[in-house]
Formats: sequence, structure tokens, C-alpha cells
Amino acid sequence: MPDLNPEGTNVSGSYSATTEGIEVSVEPFYLDDESKPDESEFIWAYMVEIHNGGTQPVQLKTRYWQITDAMGRKAEVHGDGVIGEQPVIEPGETFEYSSHCPLATDSGIMAGSYSMERPDGTLFDVTIPAFSLDLPDAIHSLN
Repeated sequence: MPDLNPEGTNVSGSYSATTEGIEVSVEPFYLDDESKPDESEFIWAYMVEIHNGGTQPVQLKTRYWQITDAMGRKAEVHGDGVIGEQPVIEPGETFEYSSHCPLATDSGIMAGSYSMERPDGTLFDVTIPAFSLDLPDAIHSLN
């Protein structure tokens, strides 16, 4: 079972988006103990809740993430399911998991989508809201 309570600094609250009755909420955390700022390694954890507010079960088939660091460098992640699972989420139920992301800068942004499958086999994309990865005491300036 994944650690649903990562130890770290909650930096910016919770973000949520709803697509076709499926609500995705994300809460990022900076993992100070696992990060190595002097080596440009900043580790972020995030907790995700996926709530099925619809009338049919859905199965999370794939994930897509776009991760952008403070230098504008983008990385894309595609894969089956999440944390090794392709959960079926019944109406009214919530699936929760936590994961992490390394960044080479002290801030960035993540966003993405999940591909969900309905009982009739049709697929639809659910938005993962964009969320900010910013250290609470970092100084940022626009040039």
C-alpha cells in the first residue's frame, strides 16, 4: 500500500478539476529530507484523490504527466495505470495514492490526464489539474 501521508512541507494547498463527474484533487509536498539542493535535486511528493461522482464505474487505464521545471524544460511521462494498479472506481468511491517527482530546479509545475474506461469500453480523458511546485521560502524573479 502506498504511503498516503508523505512527510514533507505542504507548499501550496490542494488543486482540483472535474471531468465528466470524475474529480481529481492533488496536494503537493516538498520532501526536504530526500532533496539535495546543492546537487540540483529537489524531490516532490504529491497525494492524489480521484472521486467518481458519476453514475457508472470507471477504470483508470493510463496516465500522462507533463512536468516543467523553472528553466522551462519539459518532461513527459506516459504509462499504464498508477502505482502499478489500474483501479476500478465505483460511483461515490474515491481512490487515493501518492507518488513523487524529482526536479532539477527548486520550482516547477505538473499537469496531465488519466484515460478512463467506462463499462461499455469507451475511453475518455480526465484532467489532472496543473499544480505548482514552489518552495515556500524560495525567491523568484521575472526577468
